[in-house]
Amino acid sequence: MTEWMLRGAMGFALVCVVLSMVFCTVRLLLGPSSQDRILALDTLWMTAMLLALVIGMRTARTVYFDIAMLIALTGFVSTIAVAKFLLRGEVIE
Repeated sequence: MTEWMLRGAMGFALVCVVLSMVFCTVRLLLGPSSQDRILALDTLWMTAMLLALVIGMRTARTVYFDIAMLIALTGFVSTIAVAKFLLRGEVIE
């Protein structure tokens, strides 16, 4: 009984994550300001990381957890770089 509940919960989580990725993509494309687009991009890499984690839990393969870690590291660095560019106009001083 608990196995089908777990599969159902993971399926629901996949649907929710993909739906949030769609909403983030819409905000990224139609955002009225650059700050809205940056926030949408930040949320998009975070949901991509969550998608990799849910797929990793569903398939029980560890490679998806490594992919999620890589997405998290590159997403964090890119968010800091873009925020610095928006504040100062340059990334490297």
